[in-house]
Amino acid sequence: MQTNFTAEQLRDPGIARANEVLRTCVHCGFCTATCPTYQVLGDELDSPRGRIYLIKDMLEKGRPADEKTVKHIDRCLSCLACMTTCPSGVHYMHLVDQARDYIEATYKRPLMDRVLRAVLAWTIPHPGRFRAALLAARIGRPLARFMPDPRLKAMLQMAPRITPAISPNDAPQTFPATAPRRMRVALLTGCAQKALNTDINDATIRLLRRLGAEVVVAKGAGCCGALTHHMGKADLAHASAAANIRAWMAEKNGAGLDAIVINTSGCGTTVKDYGHMFRNDPLAADASTIAGLAKDISEVLTKLGLPEGAPKGVKVAYHAACSLQHGQQIKTLPKDLLKRVGFSVVEPADSHLCCGSAGTYNLLQPEISQQLKARKVQTLEAKTPDVIAAGNIGCMIQIGSGTEVPIVHTVELLDWATGGPRPRNLNGV
Repeated sequence: MQTNFTAEQLRDPGIARANEVLRTCVHCGFCTATCPTYQVLGDELDSPRGRIYLIKDMLEKGRPADEKTVKHIDRCLSCLACMTTCPSGVHYMHLVDQARDYIEATYKRPLMDRVLRAVLAWTIPHPGRFRAALLAARIGRPLARFMPDPRLKAMLQMAPRITPAISPNDAPQTFPATAPRRMRVALLTGCAQKALNTDINDATIRLLRRLGAEVVVAKGAGCCGALTHHMGKADLAHASAAANIRAWMAEKNGAGLDAIVINTSGCGTTVKDYGHMFRNDPLAADASTIAGLAKDISEVLTKLGLPEGAPKGVKVAYHAACSLQHGQQIKTLPKDLLKRVGFSVVEPADSHLCCGSAGTYNLLQPEISQQLKARKVQTLEAKTPDVIAAGNIGCMIQIGSGTEVPIVHTVELLDWATGGPRPRNLNGV
């Protein structure tokens, strides 16, 4: 794609990176075949190719974002299926993130939009605040049908009926390996996950220790910054990321780290991109080091090696989170691990398509999100599974709200199969 940025514009690192990405696009349109919003809406401007044209026009002209551009960029899930499909290697993720930063800086949203987005950014990355918000949402759930704004209704309806007690394992500490030590890893305990489902981190710690890993929850580490990053709130995102970089570098420079383990794939995609996020920052070298250490839990478990297990007689429908299969290009490891310990694994049709969770997307774009959820649930239930497994808390909440089939994190099943407790969500399975 030909671009016409001025030399002055290209002095801005964000614009310079956007220019690099835009120039790799050849307008082929392969991306439209795997874009969930294009499949649902059928509008070229709701495809990656259409959004690229909008972004190019906005950035080249240096004009403030307009309502039309904002609408179509906001509708993007950042599922990154387009990046998996693209034969030209267009790094759409960096482009759309730059567009969101630009929109945040140049466009004044309607008052309700500003309030909702500010509340989400202030609440979800902070587990204590998020727990309080979930309690308020449960109290207000009976009023959901009276809410004039569908986004408010979605926020009330998505709140789980039970919020688990705070897990003592999420506090900064070190867990020694219970087998001969083979590595030392830091665990990203996350933010929303600590309020929504404490079993995931607990299972991760048990399993890693059993396989010979010393696990540290680093003091000062917290939200990865993904949620605010994808809302265009760059300052908030970078502050969260910088805190993590400093906390993990302190561990690396102290007792050492072989990996940073991440069991929420949306966080993993962001942490692995810290090197890019901080490329022009004094933290650049440390950020690059941390990005190189970041591993999805399935990558670390594959390296450690799980013992083979006898058939369990349990059929698991594996849901591939977009941030794992497209963002990190991890497609087979979780399935291989589940099969290795004895589960029967099936996949739904169109497994490359998003479930509609996508961070805050299901709260800010509830109509589209609901359509994508219905599609995903239908294809998963068509496999008549005993349980659904996923590697991302957002997907688990989204899919779980639309099906009676129990849904658990992949690591909970792996922990159970190798000596841990039965996952609570399995009910009678």
